[in-house]
This record gives sequence, C-alpha cells and structure tokens, in this order.
Amino acid sequence: MSHTLGRLSLEVISQSANTLGCASGSWRIWSVSDGYVDLPAETLKYPNNKICRQAESPQRNDSLVRLPVNCFLFDRSGMDRVLIDCGAGGSWDPSMGHLVEAMAEAGIDTSSITMIALTHAHGDHINGLLMPDGRRAFNGLRKIVIGQDAVEEFLAEPALEEFRQLLAPINGGDWLADHLLAVAIPGHARGHMGYLLNTDEDDVLFCGDLIHVPAAQFSCPELTWAYDDDEATARASRIKLLKDAAHARTWLAGAHLDRPGIGRIIAERQGFAFIPIV
Repeated sequence: MSHTLGRLSLEVISQSANTLGCASGSWRIWSVSDGYVDLPAETLKYPNNKICRQAESPQRNDSLVRLPVNCFLFDRSGMDRVLIDCGAGGSWDPSMGHLVEAMAEAGIDTSSITMIALTHAHGDHINGLLMPDGRRAFNGLRKIVIGQDAVEEFLAEPALEEFRQLLAPINGGDWLADHLLAVAIPGHARGHMGYLLNTDEDDVLFCGDLIHVPAAQFSCPELTWAYDDDEATARASRIKLLKDAAHARTWLAGAHLDRPGIGRIIAERQGFAFIPIV
C-alpha cells in the first residue's frame, strides 16, 4: 500500500551505507549506524505473554530478530553539536560498536561532538563513550545529558567512571536548548527519555527504545519487549506517543527502527504504519 503525506520539509542531502544526512531549515540531522544485534524472537510478546512469531525474519531464522542500532546527530550554527546515544562500543557483540567508523564515512569529526543526550543507560546506548579498543570516542565532549532516574544505572558501569563528572541529569519537560525538549517515555528503562527537536519547519522526536521490532510493533503496538522494565507502562507509552506523532505529523527517529531509522507515522487499521524518509 502506498501512502502520501504531502510536502515534507525534512530533506535528504546525503546518504551512504551507514549514514543518512538531512536538512530542515538551518538544522542538519544525521542518522549514523552503530551496527546491529540479533536477539531471540521470544522476547517479543503479546499482553498475555503469548510469544509473537514474526512471519519473516531477516536472518531466515525464525528464532531471531535483528535490531539495528541507530544513533542520531544534529546541529545548527551557534549550537552544540548533539549526539543522541552513542552505541555499544566494545561491550557487546562485534556486530555493534561501529559508530566512529560510520561517522568517518559521513565526514563527521568525532571531536566536534560537545554534547551527548542519552535516552537511557542500557549498554547499547552508553558504552560507545569508549571505542572497542578502550580509547575515548569523543575528545571534545563537555556534557552528557541523562534522565535523572537513569543516573544510578550509568554509575554502575565501572568502565565509564571517567565520564561521571560530565553527567547533567534532567527530567521530562526540561529544555536542553531553545529548540530541544526532553520528553519522558516511561516503561522501557528507568529514566527513559526522548528528545524533541523543533527546527521551525519540522518536529523530530528521538524516541530511543519506544519500538524494538518495527515490522511488528507499528501495526500491533500492544506487543511488548521482554527487556522492558515495565511492559504495561511501555505499551501505554508507545500507543500514546504513536497516536500523538501521527496526529501532529512528527518525525520519529528510533534507536532500533530499520535503517536509516527516521520516518513518519500514520494511523492504519487498528494500529499504525511507519513511512521511512527514504
């Protein structure tokens, strides 16, 4: 089924195997890939805990689902260059930890990153502060924004001790800058936070782990993920946010949406459809 959404002002200006660059007004927004991870399919569940089996698996192995790991970067003249999440570094599977390589592919200097805004403190979102070889990934980093309730989990990572002094805890509703709002998205993890960027032409919500398996959870948003801290709360957050995004024509940028991880939402049948930017 084809969908049309009328004129969309977020414009693709560059694309490579692991990156996508967009423009909206005076803003530049990039999606950069940290890689992917394969996880057991039984982690996707219906509300009654019945296991959901997808009709198709990218590995042609119905016991696994493949989750892309996306990070996002944006800036405009006169503002900090902000990175949303920083991938897994060397902390997990070797299929992840490739953010710095992807940024080089896009011609982005890692030392130009001055602020990282974390959606939560799971390893595939925070451990990329260090490269797989243990070196700092972002030498120009001055601040790490994190949800107040996620700080404890971050502090529990001994490998990241050197970054503790950079932490800047926030809560939902706090403004990070004049066009960047923190949005609480509870359920998946303690302090799980989204970031809403208004470019004066578009609203882009960097929504973290709101969705894990887009092939299933847009059309059936009641499906939950076994790694959610509170599955019922995560389900309610997902349904509300998708309704709001469809109504407001907000762009969604998700950590585990299929590459490049940016698109629009429309209501369709009993659920939603995701319309990728490319």
